[in-house]
Amino acid sequence: MQETDLSNADFQLALQFVNQTAQHIFLTGKAGTGKTTFLKYIRDHANKKMAVVAPTGVAAINAGGVTMHSFFQLPFRPFIPGTLSGWSQSGQCIDESTLLKNIRFSPAKKELIQELDLLVIDEVSMLRADMLDAMDAVLRYYRKISRPFGGLQVLFIGDLFQLAPVVDKSSWETLKNYYQSPFFFDALVLKNCSMVNISLKKIYRQKDASFIELLNGIRNNAISENELDILHKRYEPGFQPAYGDHYITLTTHNTRADAINRCELEKLSGSAYSFEAEVNGDFDPGSVNAETQLYLKKGAQVMFVKNDKGENRRYFNGKIGAISSITQSEIRVRFPDETGELMIEKETWNNIRYHYDREKGTVEEETIGSFIQYPVRLAWSITIHKSQGLTFEKAIIDAGASFAPGQVYVALSRLTSLEGLVLCSRIHSGSIMTDPRVIGFSQVEEAAVLLQERLQQEQAVFVLRLIEEAFQWTKISTAFRNHFESHGNLLIKSKDQSAEWAKRMLDKAAEELLVAERFGKQLSTLLLSAKEDGYGPLQERIAAACSYFFKVIDLLLGAVEKRKKESKKVARARKYAKELAGLERVLLFKKGQLNQALRMGEGLVKGMDVNDLFDMINPALPAIEIGKKEEQAPKLKKGETRRLSLALFRENKTIPEIAGLRGLAITTIENHLASFITTGELDIHELVPREKIETIQSAIRVAGDALLGPIKEKLGGSFSYLEIKAVMKYREKIMN
Repeated sequence: MQETDLSNADFQLALQFVNQTAQHIFLTGKAGTGKTTFLKYIRDHANKKMAVVAPTGVAAINAGGVTMHSFFQLPFRPFIPGTLSGWSQSGQCIDESTLLKNIRFSPAKKELIQELDLLVIDEVSMLRADMLDAMDAVLRYYRKISRPFGGLQVLFIGDLFQLAPVVDKSSWETLKNYYQSPFFFDALVLKNCSMVNISLKKIYRQKDASFIELLNGIRNNAISENELDILHKRYEPGFQPAYGDHYITLTTHNTRADAINRCELEKLSGSAYSFEAEVNGDFDPGSVNAETQLYLKKGAQVMFVKNDKGENRRYFNGKIGAISSITQSEIRVRFPDETGELMIEKETWNNIRYHYDREKGTVEEETIGSFIQYPVRLAWSITIHKSQGLTFEKAIIDAGASFAPGQVYVALSRLTSLEGLVLCSRIHSGSIMTDPRVIGFSQVEEAAVLLQERLQQEQAVFVLRLIEEAFQWTKISTAFRNHFESHGNLLIKSKDQSAEWAKRMLDKAAEELLVAERFGKQLSTLLLSAKEDGYGPLQERIAAACSYFFKVIDLLLGAVEKRKKESKKVARARKYAKELAGLERVLLFKKGQLNQALRMGEGLVKGMDVNDLFDMINPALPAIEIGKKEEQAPKLKKGETRRLSLALFRENKTIPEIAGLRGLAITTIENHLASFITTGELDIHELVPREKIETIQSAIRVAGDALLGPIKEKLGGSFSYLEIKAVMKYREKIMN
């Protein structure tokens, strides 16, 4: 089971694009490079309000998210961009008008969609282009923003060389009139927006270079005759593994896999035990790899279908063992080359839905259904489709009847080495199918240096976008409108007085909305030339606007606070008081945004590096709990966060270890440490070998004020970004 490798440069780059930009991202990589690990990491650590969706139920449960069809209420019919009344009426496909007309989102769901910062789409190789355009139509409509995906950042995760989108012949006959291919990258929405491609290159599953090269040949439709001969040396027709060898057969069809498992189970003597899953609430049993009705015997070969959540990590998804003892109340498993037995316990798979928590200002997961079963299944055989994402040391591959592009690659790439492979049927070159359109798209990859430059540019854009969003007043206006419209249903005696107060507040909020919109237009103009003007004029207007809106917010907060005190005298006013507290939270959150914008503007004028700005601010502003302001953890003062990194470095912690401990990007920690060269608290030689310093200085002198990217490109791969930044700080010190 792969652990998070925070030292992986591609992993860190992708993490910065997610947290510090609004850029759409396609994160890909060969089998075993850590895409699933990255998704889990950002679910636990990302500083944005996010939702995870996937094309199928199995993929959604594995990703800890929901299906895109349930989240967006998408039909299973093809989606046609534009208007096609004839086709729509026939029911063979659906157009945008019909799609939006049939959606029934609750007010809470609409609010959730409007509040999201990040949408993650996992297993994107199976995502059809028309479905992505359908999601775009829904997001634009409900977020009321005309930009792609309604201005929402989208992270696509997947390997296009694995399982492809499912599209039947009749559907494609219609879709081909609008799309060049069924793959997500040919969606019309992506023709009108930029997307950065980041590939995770470090392979964790396989170590053998020759096996990796063979897999690359299959992946790219470029396997040589020599490599095919090497592969077929593993061909052993009629191979029967000895008992305890723990081979698993990967085949193309469910019926074949089920027949093998049933036959092998029947060969075992002893009683069979049946374990029925407990299904609660809204849960489709077909969305998990676990069995609804699990049949086991002593000696049965089983595979775990879930990762162990315990500290010792005794098993992982795909680990194979054998039942060493079994009763109706206890199952024990023994693993090859391991001592002792493991008594397994039932696990729970949850079906979730997302909701926006106004009080916390966060997107939360709510369990709406569960599936409880032992986390094992018979493992003499499994389909190639269900093996995606799993790792095996020994496998018998039956892929001669491969019927879908990518199946052979998925099957072979499950193995850790060529030595554990047995072919029970020959793999013909016709079975090694990779769509040439996938190969063409995947060849478009930006160099690492260009990606770093792109990151810096997008970080700067994101900072300005955060400033712009701070002065948007729509959420406050909407909150007071909702309060006014709902006051008549509140259980209070003095409804007329409440209505009168709500109307006054709504009028004031609407008045300030017009002011905010006028300032927004000025701000948009200032942002265009902000950098060229040294950010001075921008900061002056930010400061003036903040001063004005702080007074407005304080006025509104005072009115809400006064109304809260008055409402305590009213009988049955709990719901009313809760709504007033909600208004207070919206106002305080906006005040926090304005404070953040003010600090960002000051940082820009001072010429702070963009990474320093992200160190100073929090793009996902923390929620403010009413009445608990004095209990909040004190925020680190300017400079303290850097000193914490320095202290950990002094404790001989590595930079990746410090980043992991602090939940920050490696580049942020590097910036922290490099800054102490200027102050003299770190010696240049603690970060850069003596023999490299003069070479780096020469490159900097030649490049002048160039970005890090060109300097790094000139120096080559043996020099790190940290070394270059450290020498830059060293030059600042000796020149001042």
